[in-house]
This record gives sequence, C-alpha cells and structure tokens, in this order.
Amino acid sequence: MNNMADLNEYLFQALDAITNDDLTDEQLTREIRKSEAITKIAETVIRNGELALKTMMHLNEYGYNDGDVPVPEMLRLKGANDRKPKFLGGGR
Repeated sequence: MNNMADLNEYLFQALDAITNDDLTDEQLTREIRKSEAITKIAETVIRNGELALKTMMHLNEYGYNDGDVPVPEMLRLKGANDRKPKFLGGGR
C-alpha cells in the first residue's frame, strides 16, 4: 500500500470480508478483529496524509516551495507524475 487509493481499496476489501454470509461465527469473529486493526492503522495513515497535505499547502502558501518539492508518494494518484495539482500551486 503506497497511497490513499490503495488504502481505500484495502478498506473495501475488509468490508467485503466481514459482510460475507458464508463465514462461520469463528471466521466472522476473526475478520472483525482484523477489520478493527486495519481501521486503527488506516486512521493513522489518513492523519499522516492530512499532515503531509497541510505541509505542502503551507509551503506553497508562504512561498517556501518554488516547485522543486515533489508531491509526497502517499498523496499521488496512480499513474500521475510529480507535477503539483493546481490547488497546491502547480501548473505555473
């Protein structure tokens, strides 16, 4: 998992696992425990992503980023290059 899109996909896979009607009670309990752990980790990853985004926005707002600071890996879209999105000051 390298970015928010991967995290989102993984969370939906966990949701699919706990909504599987074919699971035994023991299997369901195990999947629920896994989902709870995944959720805790996902919350930390999301908070870290929010901090990375706020940092990029702060650098742009106060003129510290003249275009040579790449977008953090976790904030990139799959297949996108390092060009900053326009709302972060890119595309100049």
